[in-house]
Amino acid sequence: MFEGLGQNLVFGILVGALYGLAALGLSLIFGVTKFLNVAHGELLMFGGYATFWAFSLLGLDPFLTIPITIFFLFIIGAILYALVFSRTVKLPEEAKIKNSLLVAFGLSVILQNLALRFWTADERGVTTAYYGASLTILDTKFPLIRLASLAVALIFLVGLQLFLWKTYTGKAIRATVQNWEAASLMGIDVQKVFLLSFAIGSALAGVAGTLVVVNYSIQPVMGLGWTMKALIVMVLGGLGSIPGTIVGGLILGVTESLTSFFISSNYREVAGMILFILVLIFRPQGLFGVKES
Repeated sequence: MFEGLGQNLVFGILVGALYGLAALGLSLIFGVTKFLNVAHGELLMFGGYATFWAFSLLGLDPFLTIPITIFFLFIIGAILYALVFSRTVKLPEEAKIKNSLLVAFGLSVILQNLALRFWTADERGVTTAYYGASLTILDTKFPLIRLASLAVALIFLVGLQLFLWKTYTGKAIRATVQNWEAASLMGIDVQKVFLLSFAIGSALAGVAGTLVVVNYSIQPVMGLGWTMKALIVMVLGGLGSIPGTIVGGLILGVTESLTSFFISSNYREVAGMILFILVLIFRPQGLFGVKES
């Protein structure tokens, strides 16, 4: 039993890192723009398909396709912001959240149908030469692909933190988060900050899509499920909190894994939703969020 428990904890942590990365871009976008982009899962899905194409047509290792995916989703994110979301920038925060939510729902349907048009409804996956390879430590297996995915997630977490704290652009983004009107008066181009933040968040969704297609499979209707995962992680960690996003992802991954071990895999999704509801009731600001006065 203890061997199985240890194995499930390992899988929970490795999957949780992927959940955290999937939510990282959504957390950045919401933290900066206050857009609740429920089409985030569709952007993740497009990132997965970009990797699938690069692997199938060019023969590239999926982890080497990450720069291509970043570029591809960065451009898509910038276009979507300019054409769709930029119209709601100057609305009051509550109205901005509601309007972006409605717009993103429609956008998710459009992106799903585009994916169906380009790739059909069949599931797609990437099988590498090292698929199934693992390290065994104390009778516990550590799949190499998931270890690599954990490393990628941590690299992008640390990289985003360093970008936000050490660069002029990152400081401009943080100033905009605190008060976009004051930041505008100080000479910061708030529109460019919003566009850049949305594009970076979309690119991060694309990276998560690469890891999803390597570890699982992708299909056009997968977006809503991953958007829900990202929203749960955001609430757990605290809306807009970058470190909280990764911690929330690990908590969700471990919770689902232990539920599968002790109860049944049929209830892993239920456990995540129960955790989501409990956090909303007892600590709505999340683990790393600040309670509004």
